[in-house]
Amino acid sequence: MGNGEGVRLELDWEAFLAPSDMEWVVKPVSWDEGAFIGNGLLGAMIYGEENAKKRHVLRFVTGRTDITATRTDGQGFPPRVPIGDLHLELKGMIYHPTRIQLDLWNAEVRSTLTTTKGEVRLRACVHSVEPVMAIETEASAGEQGLRFAWYEQANLDPVLIYADGVNTNQFIPQAAVERTEADGISVSMQRYNEQEGCVTAWKEVRLSDSRTICYLSVARGCDPNAVEQAVQAVAKASSSDYDTWMQAHRDWWHRYYRQSFVSIPDRRLESFYWIQMYKLASATRADKPLIDNQGPWLAPTPWAGVWFNMNVQMSYSPVYTANRLDIGESLVRAIADNQEQLIRNVAEPYRHNSSGLGRSCSFDLASQVDDEVGNLTWVCHNLWRHYRYSMDDELLRNVLYPVLRRSVNYYNHHLEEGEDGLLHLPPTISPEYGSFMKTRVRDCHYDLALLRWGCETLLAICKRLGEDDPLQERWRIILEWLVPLPVDETGFMIGDNTPLAYGHRHFSHLLAVFPLHMVSGDNDQERELIAKSLEHWIRKEGDLRGFSMTGAASIAAVLGRGGEALRYLQALQHMLRPNTMYKEAGPVIETPLAGAEAIHDMLLQSWGDVIRVFPAVPDEWRDAAFHDLRAEGAFLVSARRRDGRTSWIRVKSLAGEPCLVKTDWTGVVRWKRCGSDQIHTADAGESDGRIHLTLAPGEEAMLYQGDELPDFTIRPVEPTSKLLRPFGGHKPWRLYGFPD
Repeated sequence: MGNGEGVRLELDWEAFLAPSDMEWVVKPVSWDEGAFIGNGLLGAMIYGEENAKKRHVLRFVTGRTDITATRTDGQGFPPRVPIGDLHLELKGMIYHPTRIQLDLWNAEVRSTLTTTKGEVRLRACVHSVEPVMAIETEASAGEQGLRFAWYEQANLDPVLIYADGVNTNQFIPQAAVERTEADGISVSMQRYNEQEGCVTAWKEVRLSDSRTICYLSVARGCDPNAVEQAVQAVAKASSSDYDTWMQAHRDWWHRYYRQSFVSIPDRRLESFYWIQMYKLASATRADKPLIDNQGPWLAPTPWAGVWFNMNVQMSYSPVYTANRLDIGESLVRAIADNQEQLIRNVAEPYRHNSSGLGRSCSFDLASQVDDEVGNLTWVCHNLWRHYRYSMDDELLRNVLYPVLRRSVNYYNHHLEEGEDGLLHLPPTISPEYGSFMKTRVRDCHYDLALLRWGCETLLAICKRLGEDDPLQERWRIILEWLVPLPVDETGFMIGDNTPLAYGHRHFSHLLAVFPLHMVSGDNDQERELIAKSLEHWIRKEGDLRGFSMTGAASIAAVLGRGGEALRYLQALQHMLRPNTMYKEAGPVIETPLAGAEAIHDMLLQSWGDVIRVFPAVPDEWRDAAFHDLRAEGAFLVSARRRDGRTSWIRVKSLAGEPCLVKTDWTGVVRWKRCGSDQIHTADAGESDGRIHLTLAPGEEAMLYQGDELPDFTIRPVEPTSKLLRPFGGHKPWRLYGFPD
């Protein structure tokens, strides 16, 4: 505002997000190039097909996250299963010029489809509040015979079933299909067995000869209740005033985006970041299922479920700093609601005081623990972050404390005292290292780091809650006598007598650095160890994947190496699909989402009770700005960087916690509380750039240097290129300065 009384965000949100919209200049023809829409449960991937008999079709490949089916071969958990397609069948073949745009601000797809018979204008969304997808079309005279048609997975043309490949490891159930009609609404029931299936209901509403709206909903189950849910959802939507109904959808998204703001001069990465924010809220919500490996957009995959040795943890990693904790509630609720199952996941002799979580499962979290032991403890680190960013003691008391306590107890049962007098862990698996050989290593870094973090965190929780837990002394003994993390001349090892000998895509052997931040780089010895470990890992190359790049970027950011972090994220961009999705043997959602967290780590870090502002900004980013990013201790932080230097910082306390801010400033720092004329000073040079603030709940402090109050206004920074809408369809020419 310029008067020091607070931060003003000067922003036209719609104009700001427009250059980040995804755009297709020709029809997309595959899952990894399609336009995606979703509301945290129901979703669709939109694309077509180049086969001659399907060139008149635009597919809405429909998914609902919680629809699973029990395997008839008894091999494993009930996996996600494909549902089917809603087709827009045109009179002519889709031709040129055709253009599709995913409008991030309004969370809807808009398109102009040119066909050999005419033109169709289209608008589509999955409603943010209602469980309904709506597709509005307006057709020219030659296309007024267009129609919508629902095809169950079993009834899809083989040309389309195999369009995105086939994965023989994926279970596709046989489905008995029954079609009916209720009050002018078409209904399709797919029954996989007596208890499992899904119901799709849809209605085509013709408003005129040229304008049509199709409403579609999917319910889980194959009984009259499921039919009623789907039919009522369509009936309610189709009887509502369309413009009012759509405005409610947009209003939700407009509130969602405004929770925080990030602007960086790299327009490609900035676009990528905001697409991930869109993807998060399309993939889950507070009251929806947790994010599995795919979100609502299921495609052929061997991983049609929930994986807990990295995927879930990384998928949720950006919600905390992005100030979107409501999205993270779906993970909190999944753990809270399945505590009894987590107990059943360990062998019977340990169930009296232990819990665990195996590698993969369905949404019921039924996954027996074998020799990959630390997955539940790592999930607890996500819950700890959720707590630290909210300071919600009820979350701490009712969910995290009991679950983490039982998770650490499971480790405790397996500790062994060695001849050296130290406590050791038996051979376990370091996720993804030697997976096909089932390599097991004694004193595995993954487990030692998680166990040490778990004990330290439990002691901190007891202090916070005033709990006199009888196990506190045992946790202290573990911390005192647990064998140190194995290290050799190359840095951190996989485990005892097991160096990193070949390419390793996972950072499981570096967990103490990231995300646990137990080895923080606060002294020269630690910095050298982290740097050496990172360099050795990346130079092995071998099996590096997209999520290797995101982990490496976040670790480089811990060291303050913004340029190195940027190079890892640039490498990631070449591994992503044109629509920012990611795919290996099958699609997985966590990698691009973790890329957004790596961008956070360059702008704001807050582990170890210190808020670090612009800790790893690359030299290329002379300007950067963010507003209302969230930090541990429940602080909202805004900051502006100009000409390669921090201009000012705003810190708002939501919970009255102790506050320590670290900046790149040297010399005298001034700060004042909003609403007060008193100016406080601190010498950043004497405290390694750390400034102590005392703030009550609701108070905010403005930090700056110099004698004059700066202009505390947040605006988008100027991009270093004119690049527009780099994602969506594959448009490599836009990266090299060709005309927009």
